[in-house]
Amino acid sequence: MVISEISNEVMKEAYHYPVMYREVLELLDVGKRKVVVDCTTGIGSHSYKLLEVMDKEGFLIGIDRDQHSLNVAKARLEPFKGRFSLVRDNFANLDKILSDLDIDKADVFLFDLGISTYQLSDSARGFSFLKEGPLDMRMDRDSFLSAYDLVNNLSEGELGNIFKKFGEERHSRRVARFLVEARKSKPISTTNQLRDLIIQAIPGKARGGRINPATRIFQALRIAVNRELESIEVALSCAISRLASGGRIGVISFHSLEDRIVKHFYRDYALKNILKIINKKPLTPTEKERGENSPSRSAKLRVAEKI
Repeated sequence: MVISEISNEVMKEAYHYPVMYREVLELLDVGKRKVVVDCTTGIGSHSYKLLEVMDKEGFLIGIDRDQHSLNVAKARLEPFKGRFSLVRDNFANLDKILSDLDIDKADVFLFDLGISTYQLSDSARGFSFLKEGPLDMRMDRDSFLSAYDLVNNLSEGELGNIFKKFGEERHSRRVARFLVEARKSKPISTTNQLRDLIIQAIPGKARGGRINPATRIFQALRIAVNRELESIEVALSCAISRLASGGRIGVISFHSLEDRIVKHFYRDYALKNILKIINKKPLTPTEKERGENSPSRSAKLRVAEKI
């Protein structure tokens, strides 16, 4: 989709509430920054808020793997034309991205590690079990491996390890065994197929509660398909090395695995007197925001400053 093809209706439909944007703007002290990098720009929700308060001489770099999202972001950020640059790439390649733009240091790095409601609402992307769609889950549609490939080709042991490591699913082995048995009859090719099989595999007593039994398995597959945790570690290391003295880095995470990585990175760099941790405990959304934007309920924001 080219920019001219993005209608007002699509723009309205695409709106993604930028999680904890007020806290982000305050803690990252965005107003006086000259170079800001939104490493997960998506459809530009945080980028828009950042540009609104940035100095007119400031410049924003937005990075995302999803070209379709970047098309929407470019249209949304049109009022700030000339003050931003959008790059389609994995934030794991942050060092090369900045070098290609002749940027040595940046004053702010922001990571929002959640998947956007825009992507979740697109059934063709296969991220959500709430809508029927192909079993895809690729952030970058040019990537080789999809969730379909993992579910239908990995061994029981490999699937079980993914579900346990990335989904922290207590019934990981049981679900893996069930999926491997089911695919003998026919491939598991849709989100609804996978969801129903997961629910059948989970013991009856464990199916209740606030969280759908399929949530952790879908999360684990998405993380594995996109190699998310590996990318986070590489990107954080680069961002800290590229952060200007007095600059700040903020990371919004949505599950314990991500938050643990960020927490340990900040702590390790603080022990080396490279970072100063701004908020010892992660900030979470206000009750008001959780009411307005339910997907934000599990978000955690951690901010640190380069010494």
